Amino acid sequence: MHLKRLLVAAVVVPLLYLYIMYLPPYYYLGLLTLITAAGLAEFYALAGVNGILRYSGIMTGAAILPAHFFLRGSIPDVIMLAALIVLAVRLFQKRDSSGSLRESTAAVFGLLYIPGLLSFQLDIVKAGAPLLVMLYSAVWGSDSMALYVGKSIGRRKLYKEISPNKTIEGAFGSLIGGVIGTMLMRAAIIPDMLIVNAVILGLVVGFTSIIGDLVESMFKRDVGIKDSSSFIPGHGGVLDKIDSATYAGPAFYWCCLMLGIIRL
Repeated sequence: MHLKRLLVAAVVVPLLYLYIMYLPPYYYLGLLTLITAAGLAEFYALAGVNGILRYSGIMTGAAILPAHFFLRGSIPDVIMLAALIVLAVRLFQKRDSSGSLRESTAAVFGLLYIPGLLSFQLDIVKAGAPLLVMLYSAVWGSDSMALYVGKSIGRRKLYKEISPNKTIEGAFGSLIGGVIGTMLMRAAIIPDMLIVNAVILGLVVGFTSIIGDLVESMFKRDVGIKDSSSFIPGHGGVLDKIDSATYAGPAFYWCCLMLGIIRL
């Protein structure tokens, strides 16, 4: 399992770095839109959203990102429009109202949880591709250190009701890994960033990555599964790979605004 994880990472990470750094931002928009559609498909499968309601949610959810990219500041209106569409689809999908509240709530929440949270990455990449690389370096550093520190010296459970394998020691590893990730990218591609700012961003990503991971674990525990799918060998599903970034992306962006690294 660990070998598969390393092999996939060894192939994907360099390709993603080159893709982000050397192609215009709208190429990343295309990639993130595909990831959003796949993530929504997995989320709706978990939530039991089926049929035309599922497909309408995936299509409208994927459309949120291009709308946000090309019409800056429009995302609240676009999400509201997408929500209205999926609610209308559920209304006419079947005459039986049984389960409509659960299905409609899950369909609308998926729009906020995946394209809504991932949309912040588009603002980051437009502000500068190196910042997006720094975000993902911190997320990967956080996830990796949390895993290896937790397995090596983890003893005290962090939140056993939601994720029995996560430990307090692993959570500290996540913070350290986040800082390592931002500091490495500061040294490599953003040398003019203040060290203190890189440390703050690393700590923010390290902390929010834990929350994002636990939130997805909460959903999976509710339906009794370990991975959202087996789409990525050795890594689980798309949701399993973006769970940390769903929380870390907005937090990283807001922190960059407060530190003056990104300006509106």
